[in-house]
Amino acid sequence: MSVLSQYEPKKVFQFFEEICSIPHGSNNVKKISDYLVNFAKERNLKVRQDEAYNVIIWKDGSVGYEAAAPVILQGHMDMVAVKEADCSKNMETDGLDLEVQGEFLSAKKTSLGGDDGIAVAYALAILDDDTLSHPPLEAVFTTNEEIGMLGATALDASDLKGTVMLNIDSEEEGVFTVSCAGGATVKCNLPYRKELISAAVIEIRMDGFTGGHSGIEIDKDRLNANQVMGRVLLNVFQKVGMRLVVIGGGEKDNAIADFAEAAIAVNTEAVDATKKIIEDTFAEIQAEHPLSDPNMKLQLNVMPEDMLESFSGAATLATVVSLANMPGGVQRMHPEVPGMVQTSLNLGILKTEPEQVQLVFSVRSSVESEKNFLIEKLKSLTEIFGGNVIVEGNYPGWEYKADSKLREVMVEAYRQIYGKEPIVEGVHAGLECGIFAGKIPGLDAVSFGPQMNNIHTTNEELNIPSVERTWKLILKTLEMLK
Repeated sequence: MSVLSQYEPKKVFQFFEEICSIPHGSNNVKKISDYLVNFAKERNLKVRQDEAYNVIIWKDGSVGYEAAAPVILQGHMDMVAVKEADCSKNMETDGLDLEVQGEFLSAKKTSLGGDDGIAVAYALAILDDDTLSHPPLEAVFTTNEEIGMLGATALDASDLKGTVMLNIDSEEEGVFTVSCAGGATVKCNLPYRKELISAAVIEIRMDGFTGGHSGIEIDKDRLNANQVMGRVLLNVFQKVGMRLVVIGGGEKDNAIADFAEAAIAVNTEAVDATKKIIEDTFAEIQAEHPLSDPNMKLQLNVMPEDMLESFSGAATLATVVSLANMPGGVQRMHPEVPGMVQTSLNLGILKTEPEQVQLVFSVRSSVESEKNFLIEKLKSLTEIFGGNVIVEGNYPGWEYKADSKLREVMVEAYRQIYGKEPIVEGVHAGLECGIFAGKIPGLDAVSFGPQMNNIHTTNEELNIPSVERTWKLILKTLEMLK
């Protein structure tokens, strides 16, 4: 029995309920992809499915819109499939159990997949309805967005004619995203050799830092524990001398490091002086950042002198100087959009491997040339000390388009429907729009969507009235794009 048949828009909720009956977590998308292909064939619509299970469906413009420029409707078909510990459902084979509480739709003990099943449902409802006014449509459904935008990256976009794209993959109603950062993971590898020495060891642990997302929260001036460690060790190195034994910190390249730890070797007679330098430097940093990181703390543990293996003096110098001097945080704000970060980087992971210390950076920018320059800067600083750099997961940004016709049309459509102004902003994180901007020259895109809360969790919920308002916004926009 249908759970959503009473809600408007009926076609949107009908297709959303069908989508929810098909398991479609990331890397489990063949069934949902085949469902979309069958949808198109049943309606005699042109369709293409590729090896990555991306699907494109074409539909001619409605009467009076035949000569209008094509419009791309875009969303991804995969969801983050998670469940509560006591849920017996198999997310690989079972559909979702939908429930409505007040004005919110959710799924019992699992994530809902409103991100981005609602985009698929909107597009299908439009493709299924021959009474609507719209330009020629190219509905693009991508796969495995949630695990690295893999489908969009693999997609051959050469048969897409549209340069205007509605990306229905945002979770805040009334917010139009018009720019996003491109990014790359940059692994800087500093080689070291070990030497046998007799020394005392001071173990250092710094934790309690606020941390956060290295894109969305990079402008909050939060401390990066790895960089704090670099500052502290540089002070020790310059004032009393030391050797590194081991160093590490952070867990994810796209998270601001909230802890760092190291073991350093020093002369026994310098232990007290070294401890004071560490404590004083840490206190200075605490005093500089009382609001952003109020809970940061330092722990020291001294181990008596013994024979041990440490980094060589040259390797210690290279690691400490690199850690203290490599750039981090916001590099440039957007010159046209107030409050928007344009370029940044984050030292998310620091680890000691058998023959090298690895510093893993997440580099982001909505301007490709600035992103590339940051990568080259990291590369040159690493190579000075005999290291090497590996760049992975490089994807393009989506640069702000000052003369966006689509943005103007959508803002006006929003005014007519809501009676107020939308928020127009950029996001300092990756979106599929960046991938498409790299494939379609001159792409004019806006990312938006209905209100969703707690996405990617078992508490995910979709606001039902918001779905209807956003539907009206989509239809008004298509009508105005004649």
